[in-house]
Amino acid sequence: MLYFDFYAQPQLIMKDQSLANRLDAINEYEQEKIPAKQQKGWKSFIGMYAGEHTAGTEFVIGPLFVVHGVAAGDLFLGLLLGNILAVLSWTFICAPIATSVRLTLYWKLRKILGPYLLLIYNVINALMFCFLAGSMIAVSATAVGIPFDIQMPALNDWLPSTFGWVVAVFAVGSVITVIAILGYEQVSRFANVTAPWMILVFIAAGIAVLPQLGVTGFDNFWQVANDTIWTGVPLAGQSKFSMWHVMFFAWFANMAMHIGMADMSILRYAKKWQMGLSSATGMFLGHYVAWVAAGILYSVVLVQSIPAGVTLIDYISGATADQLPSVAPGPLAFNAVGLAGAMCVIIAGWTTANPTIYRAGLAFQAIAPTSKRWKVTLITGLITTVAACFPALVMKLLDFVALYGLILMPMGAIIFIDFWLFPKLGIDTDYAEKRNKLFNLSAFLTWVLTLLACFGLNRLYGLELFFLGLPGWFIASILYIILSKVLYSKFKKSKTAVTQ
Repeated sequence: MLYFDFYAQPQLIMKDQSLANRLDAINEYEQEKIPAKQQKGWKSFIGMYAGEHTAGTEFVIGPLFVVHGVAAGDLFLGLLLGNILAVLSWTFICAPIATSVRLTLYWKLRKILGPYLLLIYNVINALMFCFLAGSMIAVSATAVGIPFDIQMPALNDWLPSTFGWVVAVFAVGSVITVIAILGYEQVSRFANVTAPWMILVFIAAGIAVLPQLGVTGFDNFWQVANDTIWTGVPLAGQSKFSMWHVMFFAWFANMAMHIGMADMSILRYAKKWQMGLSSATGMFLGHYVAWVAAGILYSVVLVQSIPAGVTLIDYISGATADQLPSVAPGPLAFNAVGLAGAMCVIIAGWTTANPTIYRAGLAFQAIAPTSKRWKVTLITGLITTVAACFPALVMKLLDFVALYGLILMPMGAIIFIDFWLFPKLGIDTDYAEKRNKLFNLSAFLTWVLTLLACFGLNRLYGLELFFLGLPGWFIASILYIILSKVLYSKFKKSKTAVTQ
């Protein structure tokens, strides 16, 4: 009811148990340090990482390695090395800083960048996370659409093809947004409950279809893997991937989260920095096992679609994009293990999109700190769901994941240098906060020049998108040190001159 107080402004008084008041009461400590009583143990992070990275998108990434002609040996070795490097990045780059400052990425960056530059970063960051979560919603929608016989997106589709596809996307997006609104506690709990079952379904699906490819036991698996699954021959019109592509993609698939420091917002809850090792559950049960299993599932569909009298190699190297089977995850999983596979795709999309929308909501909330997080997350979920209607997010997932990590990576390097090296170099940490600055010019120039340098490496030397993150991080680190030394010293000199 509307209540008027003659000694105060009109205000809306609602019952204590109203939905809005309950949501307002959820405190995610967006603008302050996590208190000790809210810190969490290994279980929360082991489950969350296993759930988030055993995702519906794994049903897309695994087949895309087949599509790009990765050889079996290159796949298994590349995944091993790349996932080890990813775990080490979470553990030694992101987690120590997260558990020391115990702030969200966005509030830490505000201290370094100032509110104006943070505004630019947060808009870009939040939109990229929305697009990423949108790809996961789209993955779940491919399974939701199975009983309704909704036409699935093809490999080269960019726009939504049917109204039914849009309805399925909005149905999934609504559920995911509600869970993200409820906060990290519910995101973590949902992942803990579902992760073990999803992993088992991935493994079971991959094993179940092996006989259809001619595998009779361990003795001939490797031969079939080389001859029929990961043949080393890309599908028509697709580029060829090597072991290095696989390794760098496995390492940098989540570059925005570990090297880019986005998981500061998650790991700030950890009791100790060693809990960054819990990312191994996601990397090896999700990104290793799930990608392998998903590649096997796509190979079955590929073999089943070969016309009579045509060899596998001739088919995959000569067929047009329209003739090749879709990589839509729902039908792939359903074809392997029926309803359990379809349900796994749906839930796997949810467990990955939940924390991603949560992160995006925090980014938007940092733009408008006085706004309620649940309201911002609701709007974020709507943006994400609209983005999910466009299947290109899924079909071009490898390129998108590499691109969004690259764009956000320089700010992670800036945080790393600010935290570890600036105190030793005698340069002020948290520059904007301590100097009362609204815009950190050295950070802005570092961001822009790093991306321009990466673009130059790509255009002039042909260095592919997957490989740019490594040189880019060192370029950003060196640039930020040099620019800060130059610009900060000028600031100090000008301040001294004014004082005299």
